Amino acid sequence: MMIFPAVDIKGGRCVRLYQGKADAETVYDEVPVNAALKWQGKGAQYLHLVDLDGAFQGSPVQIHIVKDIVKQLNIPIELGGGIRTLNDLEVVFNAGVHRAILGTSAYKSVDFLEKALDLYSDQIAVALDARDGKLVAKGWVEDTGKDVLDFSKELENLGVKTVIYTDVKCDGTLKGPNYDALERLIDNTSMNVIASGGISCKEDVVRLKEMKNPQLEGVIVGQALYTGNVKLEEII
Repeated sequence: MMIFPAVDIKGGRCVRLYQGKADAETVYDEVPVNAALKWQGKGAQYLHLVDLDGAFQGSPVQIHIVKDIVKQLNIPIELGGGIRTLNDLEVVFNAGVHRAILGTSAYKSVDFLEKALDLYSDQIAVALDARDGKLVAKGWVEDTGKDVLDFSKELENLGVKTVIYTDVKCDGTLKGPNYDALERLIDNTSMNVIASGGISCKEDVVRLKEMKNPQLEGVIVGQALYTGNVKLEEII
């Protein structure tokens, strides 16, 4: 099970949000590349980047910072946040990103998702951001009313191989992930799943590992790393 340290970028800084709320941020580093280098230095094998400005504005904003991180790191990077057109994807991959995470665009346009999968195949992952079992979009501010499990089956039928599941109510809260929702998702699809949101301690990671399901590709850890609740070296 892979550990993905998270570096969320907003206003040019490395921040963490509480339940995805733009006005509930804590700044952890003025220079995001410093945070990225820190996690690589502690053993990270893959980095999870989010362009929060891009997510809220609808197109990538912090590509210059992403390029700097890619240039200075020697581990693969996945990026989400505002990637909603084929041109956005081209920009992201030209920046050296290994995997692009589609959220709102995957929900809004099946045609776009099909084209993205045709062009980039396994380099495309889809974010399943949920609140009370329903999909949310546009930086988690839009409630779509669409059932996450129904949507996940649609994604599977289209050929999506990897999804990132986040329970928005858990994200940034340090109260543990939504294990039941993760298990339901894994039980109802054959896609690889990356868990995200709520990791509070090493025991949360151990519990995920003890699920012993090969579909559980990894877990994204954010707030707990920055507060020191979790030591990256230990969970790796």
